[in-house]
This record gives sequence, structure tokens and C-alpha cells, in this order.
Amino acid sequence: MDFLADPVLLARLQFALTASYHFIFVPITIGIGLIMAIFATKAYRTKSAEDDALARMWVKIFTATFAIGVATGITMEFSFGTNWADYARFVGDIFGAPLAAEALFAFFLESVFLGVLLFGRKKVSPKFYLASSWLVWFGSCLSALWILIANSWMQTPAGAELSADGTQAVITDFFAAAFNPSTLSRYGHTVVSLLIMGAFVSMAVAAWYLIKKRHEGAAMKMMRVGAVVGIVATCVMLGTAHASAVIVAEEQPTKLAMMEGMYESEAPPLYAFGWVDESGEEVLAPFSIPGGTSFLATGTWDTEFPGLNDLAQTEKYADIDPETMPVNFVFQTYHLMVAMFGAIALCVVLALVFSRKGARVKSMRWLQYLLLICPVFPFLAIQCGWMTAELGRQPYVVYPSTTGPDGVSLLTADGTSASVTPVELLITVVLFLVVYLLLFVGWARVISKFIAAGPVEDDSDVEAVAASAAGSFVSAAAAKAPAAGGEAVSAKASEEGGDR
Repeated sequence: MDFLADPVLLARLQFALTASYHFIFVPITIGIGLIMAIFATKAYRTKSAEDDALARMWVKIFTATFAIGVATGITMEFSFGTNWADYARFVGDIFGAPLAAEALFAFFLESVFLGVLLFGRKKVSPKFYLASSWLVWFGSCLSALWILIANSWMQTPAGAELSADGTQAVITDFFAAAFNPSTLSRYGHTVVSLLIMGAFVSMAVAAWYLIKKRHEGAAMKMMRVGAVVGIVATCVMLGTAHASAVIVAEEQPTKLAMMEGMYESEAPPLYAFGWVDESGEEVLAPFSIPGGTSFLATGTWDTEFPGLNDLAQTEKYADIDPETMPVNFVFQTYHLMVAMFGAIALCVVLALVFSRKGARVKSMRWLQYLLLICPVFPFLAIQCGWMTAELGRQPYVVYPSTTGPDGVSLLTADGTSASVTPVELLITVVLFLVVYLLLFVGWARVISKFIAAGPVEDDSDVEAVAASAAGSFVSAAAAKAPAAGGEAVSAKASEEGGDR
């Protein structure tokens, strides 16, 4: 039980808890935002009452999820003034601008036009209402961009230098810092993964209606839209995943070594699955493709990459200790993420094939139940991707990337606040678990109510959601203000997503 007395580990555990919980809602929000905009477009073009009811149902689901996502995101920002005060001081000059931009340009864009969707349906023109639905989704994607700019800088710092006293990273070039080596590849990879999540939620709702034999016409529309969005995003995912992997190989050698269980320098093989024997410093796997990872990263089968033991001997990565690094955990989360991509591809192909001509999915109970649970696959992939990205850069919270400026790095242990005790951290972890469980139950009940009601013409639920969400927007706007000053810093945006 020694870990209960370790403030650094407890601070990391608390942040991991709050970030993982927050990242339940962000992928759903951004993903179904596109589904909502698509059905708003269909309703505008067809003037169909069913399409209009579908669009408004997705507005309700989006709003409820958006509200709780905002609330849980604020918790993380406030933690940087307490648990991670030293880290906030180190990166404050860098993170102030993107977090201010996220609040001013993205968050308010999203929330203002969501207000139009909730309150202005009968007060604005159909074209403006349609434009508002797309601006809500665009705002959520823009919010993810600014947060990922901040998080990507932690992975691959650029456009900064170490202050004279060595206590702070000082920005020297805003655009170099914002568009650091990993920003665009990570942003593309994250947003595409969130769109897959939204597509799978659409297919799951459709499958539930088919199982219950309710709203079958609307269900088939949702199934087809989800399948089309899903297959396009899944194909694009291949390109974004490759781009992200190449950046990791070039900029974060210790992360690549952990992802593939490499203790010694080699041309890394490609594993489907396996287990890292950390004491024996080897990967136990029934089969592998020799040089496979080398080929994916460089196009050649024999490119050698440094292992953890060799990296630990270099000046740049002298702080790492291969014996204490979470190599097997990173190996498992990375390979589980890849395995989930296989499940995603299978589900979306089945949905696309059997929802087309003939709509055979209506009579295929096994496929209906598979699609009902299918959001689990992108959810696991997203969570595993974040864990790989964040744990893979340990023991650094600001990683000394290959092309990063000299001296601009920070060990995780040096980023926590010395004034926060283990007892205080334990109390907050327990309280977060209790409160977040209650919030999740409440959110699930609200969403279940909307789905059970289905695409109906009654607007009363929309008004109820608007009333409850209004308070969230006001409190969120007030809480976002400190971020513009650079003190409330959000370090968590994952590879598979951005928080707001």
C-alpha cells in the first residue's frame, strides 16, 4: 500500500480518473455532432416530418452530452492550480494562448449556435437553423484543435526556449509552438476516431429500434448514415494512424520502444499481440512479422530503432529508468487499440452491406445485437490510444522530443504541487468517484429517455434540455475565463480526442 503515500502517483491517478471520465462524453459529443448536422441537412432538403424529428432527437442527445462534458472538463482545468501547480508555472506562457482561443473562438461559437438549435427553431429561417447545426459541430472540432495544440506541444515541444532561471518554458514563435511536429497528425487522428464513435452511436440507436420493432423507417435512415460516415472515417483512419505512428517514430523514441516492447536496439517486428516480460526484457508472442514495424514507419524492413537500454545511456533521455517504466502496459494498450480497429472495420462493413438494398439487417437479430454494443469498440480504442500517448511519454510530462528545443522538458515528478498531501488527494479521488458515478447515472437516464421517446414531433423535451443546459453554459463560460490568463492549463487531450 505504499502507493497511497506517493503524492505524485496519486495526483496522476486522480487526473487519469477525471480525464478518462471526461473522455467518455467528448467523443460522443463531437461524433454525434456530425450525425445531428447531417439529419438537419436532410430535414432541410426533404421537408420530411420524420427527418425533422430525427434531427431534433439528435439535438437533444447532443445537448445533454455536451453539458456534462463541459462540466467534467472544467474539473481538470482547476486541478492545475492545485495538484499540478509547478507544471502550470512551467507551461503557462505556452498554454495561455491556445486555451484562451479555445474558450473565445470555439467554446462560445459552439454554445451560441447550440442556443439557436434549442430556442430558435421557429424564430430563425430554415437556412440559418441549418447553418447553426453545422457551426455547432464545427465549433466542437475547433475546440478539439486548440486543446490538441496544447497537448501536442507537451509531446513535441517547439517555438519555445527555457527561461534564464530554468523554471519556465517561454514562447518564442507562436505558430511554431501551435503547429509543432505532432499537432496536425494527432488532430486528424483524433477527430477521425471521434467521428467513428458518432457513427457507431447512430448505428447502435438504430439497432435498438430494430430490436424493439419501433421507428423502423427512422432506424434504417440512422443505420445508413452511420454506416456511410463510419466506412469513410474508417478508411481515412488508416492514413491518420500511419501519420501519427511516423511522428512517434521520429520524435518520441522512448514511446515507440515501449509500444513495441523494445529494450535493445533493433528493426522492430510487428506483433498482433503478446506479453512483455519486463524482468527478462523481451516480448513473449506466438508469432510476429520481422521488421514489420520498421516497414510501417519507414518503408524499409531493416531500419533499426534504439531500445530503452540504449536510450537511457544518451544525454537526452538519461532520466529514464527502463526497469520502472510501464512497458508492458503501454504495449498492451497500443495493441488493444489496433485490435479494436479490426473490430470497428468488421462492424462497419457488415452494417454497410446489410443496410443497403433489401435492408436485410431488419431480419438479422445477431447483427442487430452486435451493432447495439458496437460503440464499445471505438470507445476502447480511444481510451487505449490516450493511455498509450500519455503513459508512453513517461517519466516526462513535457517530453524532450528529437527536434525539441534544448532544455525544454519536465519530469512528471517535478510538475506536482508540494503543498498537496496524499490524504487530500485520496479524499478527492473518492469524492470524484462518487460524484461522477451519480452524474453518469443521471446522464444515462436522460439519454435513455430521449432514445425511448424516439423521433417524435413534440418539442417539450428540447425545451427541458435547453433549460437545464443553460446553467451549464453560464458556469462553463465563467470557469473558462481563468484559462485565458494561462493559469488553468489543460494537459489532457488524447490521441483519439480533445476535451473542452
